[in-house]
Amino acid sequence: MTSLDLSTILPELVLAAYALIALMAGAYFGKDKLARALLWATVAAFLIVAAMVGLGDHVDGAGFFGMFIDDGFSRFAKVVTLVAAAAVLAMSADYMVRRNLLRFEFPILVALAVLGMMFMVSAGDLLTLYMGLELQSLALYVVAAMRRDSTRSSEAGLKYFVLGSLSSGLLLYGASLVYGFAGTTGFAGIITTVETGQLSLGILFGLVFMLVGLAFKVSAVPFHMWTPDVYEGSPTPVTAFFATAPKVAAMALIARLVFDAFGNVVGDWSQIVAALSVLSMFLGSIAGIGQTNIKRLMAYSSIAHMGFALVGMAGGTALGVQSMLLYMTIYTVMNVGTFAFILSMERDGVPIADLASLNRFGWSDPVKGMAVLVLMFSLAGVPPTLGFFAKYGVLMAAVDAGMSWLALLAVIASVIGSFYYLRIVYYMYFGAETEGLTSRMGAAQYLSLIVPALVMLIGAFSMFGVDAAAGRAADTLVAPAGAATQTDGAAMPAPGSLRLD
Repeated sequence: MTSLDLSTILPELVLAAYALIALMAGAYFGKDKLARALLWATVAAFLIVAAMVGLGDHVDGAGFFGMFIDDGFSRFAKVVTLVAAAAVLAMSADYMVRRNLLRFEFPILVALAVLGMMFMVSAGDLLTLYMGLELQSLALYVVAAMRRDSTRSSEAGLKYFVLGSLSSGLLLYGASLVYGFAGTTGFAGIITTVETGQLSLGILFGLVFMLVGLAFKVSAVPFHMWTPDVYEGSPTPVTAFFATAPKVAAMALIARLVFDAFGNVVGDWSQIVAALSVLSMFLGSIAGIGQTNIKRLMAYSSIAHMGFALVGMAGGTALGVQSMLLYMTIYTVMNVGTFAFILSMERDGVPIADLASLNRFGWSDPVKGMAVLVLMFSLAGVPPTLGFFAKYGVLMAAVDAGMSWLALLAVIASVIGSFYYLRIVYYMYFGAETEGLTSRMGAAQYLSLIVPALVMLIGAFSMFGVDAAAGRAADTLVAPAGAATQTDGAAMPAPGSLRLD
């Protein structure tokens, strides 16, 4: 191990050291005394590590013989993942204390899951990929079932564990096929093996199995079956976490795998990604219409949005990767705000998730109602919210890659899916006069609702440089070693121009 290896992996070492110290502190000093303090300490640790990753001058490089990659793409994904995890923990603090759910293990498990996500997006080898994925998954299996006195939570954890194990097995089988036919587990070695532009049948089968395993992690159809039950049965803070950071990391991992290891054979995997995209968009949009539980509705919303993100990736271009990164960033912000509101939904002190309980809420609490309205419009892709520009970006990336048919199908799916977002708005402002709900929020939770809603509006005029950062990140993945590209800031059209340069 060299000093270069240590500098490359320094943020991960800091987070791992924190998780171990926090675990020792919780074990020795008692869970009741430290649970809340550890939660906020974990929020601070995430933000500190995000600052380490995102700020300062970084030199792209690889450590541990190419098994761990530190580049602009991985740093972008890590910052989004860390900030999303910090936001979810912060807005969940009051909820978990009121419901007597907070245990010192919860923030530590979240920290370990995020550590696995950081390894995932920096994977340069099939072994690193699998190690990071399993570290994330094992922690998530536990937090899904953390409410041990709830049958539904235990069921959610068991379903997630069984189906997650199946997907990990498929991924591992695919990795073994790729290793057997390529003779290496390193992405650099694999792409050299397939540099002729043609895949052997064994490597092709291996790639398919690996994409199947990773499709499970992003809830892509037909590997989505765990998502509605796990979203509904898990404690709401855990559901909020599932809907944000892990999705970003898994989508980034798919991009890392297909471009770094199979970037010379885009035509072979883009068809698979496009098929997953179409199935996810339509099933998520159609199946969500009949939902009456808002957590299950958000599960199907997540499935549909992963389909839209895959639209950008299917083209196999730097512009497509940039649009995918921006889409996932915007999607994460929207979900943080939406789940901040869902966490506050209660009646007589009891949490509720029934859509009908939203009747006339917009009149009883105008500020929160308006914030939810903006978030629902953004999720539906209604202009001029930022969600519209996110969808526009992936559509234009597909058109630019010669996949206009995919963009057309995405537009149709978006129109279908907008029904259930607008239905929530209808309930809030035009629903029947029935017993409504109360929305009790702490300061962090209130900010987690209002700030994303404002970002969805202000972002239509200024992306705060996130679009340019996503463009640079995409360039480092798709066109490394200084290849000339023109994607910085391209995927988000300037307001009023609606163009992709």
